[in-house]
Amino acid sequence: MHVFLAGATGAVGRLLVPLLLDAGHQVTGTSRTRAGAERVRRQGASCAQVDVFDRDVLHEVVTATAPAAVIHQLTDLAAANGEATNRLRRDGTRNLVDAAKSAGVTRIVVQSIAWVYAAGESPAEETEPLEVGAAEPRGGMVNGIRALEETAAEADTAVSLRYGILYGPGTWYEPGGPVAAALAGRPDAPFLGSVEADDSVSSFVHIADAARAAVAALDWPSGPVNIVDDEPARGREWLPVFAAARGLPAPEATSGRPSWARGADNRLARSRGWRPEHPTWRAGFANQYEL
Repeated sequence: MHVFLAGATGAVGRLLVPLLLDAGHQVTGTSRTRAGAERVRRQGASCAQVDVFDRDVLHEVVTATAPAAVIHQLTDLAAANGEATNRLRRDGTRNLVDAAKSAGVTRIVVQSIAWVYAAGESPAEETEPLEVGAAEPRGGMVNGIRALEETAAEADTAVSLRYGILYGPGTWYEPGGPVAAALAGRPDAPFLGSVEADDSVSSFVHIADAARAAVAALDWPSGPVNIVDDEPARGREWLPVFAAARGLPAPEATSGRPSWARGADNRLARSRGWRPEHPTWRAGFANQYEL
């Protein structure tokens, strides 16, 4: 299958290129920069240097490429700018989906997130609603995800991979990354999350498991799928483990959580054959460079 991979040089994309090639797919990856394009070519794939906000050029590139499927792994998180990320999810996805439809593409896989569900007491399943109408800044994030998934769903087959919190090489949770900097009291790197050791429940997924899910999703039916590990955890549980792995002091434990901070359930993905090779963050945090 010829796959058009938008965001081939991102944290997931850079792992996804070789996985797709190893699975026998032809790959055209995108990058906004010449350096990124060269990196994709060195991995053995074709590359198109294009900005997803350049609607006309994007249409030309996708039409010329004529892929059978599009995988959307575009992010804009480097500067921790929430609105820039929301714009990418809204407008960037709109441009990409329109280009794909014009080129006759019928299958799309998109990167979504698993912490946008409405309030609940147990890990969220895919049939549960998103927390539409939440107060800002969460409201903008949820609306951005809703726009992304609804736009993608215009394709005949559209799979929304609702990733848990990504950790591993190239993420905010890598050694020396923004989360470690925040724990060390050094706000010298951008970070949109929280480092509170409270009762908030999070679901994680190793970056390599996220990439493997994107390959598998090329054969899945339409709809959202939670891509998370097997152990949702409270902040008071995972933060001390993460801090110890980085040689940093853990924040003092507190109680309470936002009602939406409930983690996510991975039974649907497991029923489709996906299994996390890093089934829990406990071991994963200690082996951040392991892929």
